[in-house]
Amino acid sequence: MSSYLALRFIEDDSKDFYSGLHHRNIKPIPDSQRVPVSTAQDIGREISSQVESFRDMKKGVLLSGGMDSAIVASYLTGSDAYTFRFLGGNYQGEELARAEYYAELYGLRLHYVDISWDTVMKYLDIVMKAKCAPVHSIEPQIYQAALQAEADGVEVMFSGATSDLVFGGMDKLLSKDWTFDEFMDRYTFTKPEDVLCEPESMQYVFERYRLNDDRIDFTAFLGEISMSELLTSYVTTFRTAGIMYHDPYAKLRPSQPLDLSRIRNGESKYLIRELFRMRYPDTQVPEKIPMPRPVDTYFKDWCGPSRCEFRGDLDISKFTGNQKWQIYCLERFINLYEPQR
Repeated sequence: MSSYLALRFIEDDSKDFYSGLHHRNIKPIPDSQRVPVSTAQDIGREISSQVESFRDMKKGVLLSGGMDSAIVASYLTGSDAYTFRFLGGNYQGEELARAEYYAELYGLRLHYVDISWDTVMKYLDIVMKAKCAPVHSIEPQIYQAALQAEADGVEVMFSGATSDLVFGGMDKLLSKDWTFDEFMDRYTFTKPEDVLCEPESMQYVFERYRLNDDRIDFTAFLGEISMSELLTSYVTTFRTAGIMYHDPYAKLRPSQPLDLSRIRNGESKYLIRELFRMRYPDTQVPEKIPMPRPVDTYFKDWCGPSRCEFRGDLDISKFTGNQKWQIYCLERFINLYEPQR
């Protein structure tokens, strides 16, 4: 429970909620097996090569208004593209318009995946049971897209989800050289001690990356812990729907260490930005767009958990929408296997 709250996934493969219910994390490809790239042209060449390796399969792509998925989509002419559209949420119209533009420019068949609270609830228990753990808030909607794609005959779905972690898109987490305690506090999504009656410290995960001068190797942390959390969400969800998942960026690595000074001066993902300009020369580079999910709206009136594992003095109003999702999802997962009496 503490691992899920702090890190958004169960980091320890040997720890399970219940006997016979084993979760399995997807590990990042080791650096030694990734293709080193030093220029935007290198990245483009490798994406093209990876797409070609699936030439005999019907392909789809998760297409947002951001540059990561737009770049991948530009190598998938004639494929199916899936764009999330929230019903009753605050989906930004300009993002949808960009996705439509990208699809038209590269001859993609654009499909909308209409998400509501009802559809999230329809698939939440399915993805939790498949993962054997509570899930990230993106997973039910990814599963809905996967089912829609599977019905369209798609065999492999592409996305650009790992680009931020590989090429320096986590600009806020890369914004400074953190002390160990600063980074642990900044990265922890929901503090277990704020929620649970019997919390466990997750500091041991961060300790693996501690440096001698009370600093932390935050780039290694992001490349291993964050990458595993992200890949586990996507791969497991698509596998549950019977579709192969492929992220071209996950197979690449910069041949030189990230230029943190460029990132800290407003040029996050500088190689990806350059490649976007090459693929979309008449389009302004869009800024980072997280996958939309109106969790603040979903949990505006939620009163909080009622199980005995959660603190009785918990003030749910102090938590963000994403944190409320975690608390709600955790309690719902436990209720699946251990109903309240």
